[in-house]
Amino acid sequence: MEDPDKKTEVVLLACGSFNPITNMHLRLFELAKDYFHETGKYKVIKGIISPVGDAYKKKGLISANHRVTMAKLATKSSDWVEVDDWESSQSEWLETLKVLRYHHQKLLSPDPTNSLQNAIPLTKPGRKRKQEPNRHDPVKKKNQSPAIKSVPQVKLLCGSDMLESFGIPNLWKLEDITEIVENHGLVCISRAGNSVQKFIYESDILWRHKNNIHLVEEWITNDISSTKIRRALRRGQSIRYLVPDVVQAYIEKNNLYSPESEDRNAGVVLAPLQKHASDSKS
Repeated sequence: MEDPDKKTEVVLLACGSFNPITNMHLRLFELAKDYFHETGKYKVIKGIISPVGDAYKKKGLISANHRVTMAKLATKSSDWVEVDDWESSQSEWLETLKVLRYHHQKLLSPDPTNSLQNAIPLTKPGRKRKQEPNRHDPVKKKNQSPAIKSVPQVKLLCGSDMLESFGIPNLWKLEDITEIVENHGLVCISRAGNSVQKFIYESDILWRHKNNIHLVEEWITNDISSTKIRRALRRGQSIRYLVPDVVQAYIEKNNLYSPESEDRNAGVVLAPLQKHASDSKS
């Protein structure tokens, strides 16, 4: 029989620009971990930072190599948060859903190949070894083993700004949002008094799956953002205590942020807007 005291294992996945990574990005993981452990039902076993690739085309986005390096420096002292460069190494921009699928598959298979073929939806059986953990199809016994059944859940960790971006036309596909909240789940860190609950209420998709959206209130207000960090750097102002010291040293050594770097991709349409707008026309 299944142990009623056994906790569900969770992997927290944060996708984004991390341009640069800040102390707030790191705090999101700690806040989410505390929340899950306080429920008594979950055990967070790993946190993953997945910086977006250069093909995202966001204004002011510096090279993924630098962003990944800074993230690795920032997490070097953590015993549970790590950086994964699979997404950032792709030549084309990837939907967040594909990144979630990839990391789910990585947990399912001891030796996944780094290809988009493995980024399959949980709702599709695919090959036997890729079946979702809770399916009860009459397949080979090895797929019924406890090891497969207990695959950790990969949940998307984000701030309220990402959740609310679901409402921006052509930025997300509705079917992607549905699969993210239905099959994986969201962990949204929001400031006390934020209107995230109202946004969920006004969205039929999010409301339908509201039980798989974990809202974590951030009571110790922290308004650090990568945008503000870059603005301070352009103006020659100190960013100490806003980013890890090793990240600050790396930025200064490589002279990463300037008025010129902020103009990178200026006038270029964001990759998801390009892709989804063209998909809707075809």
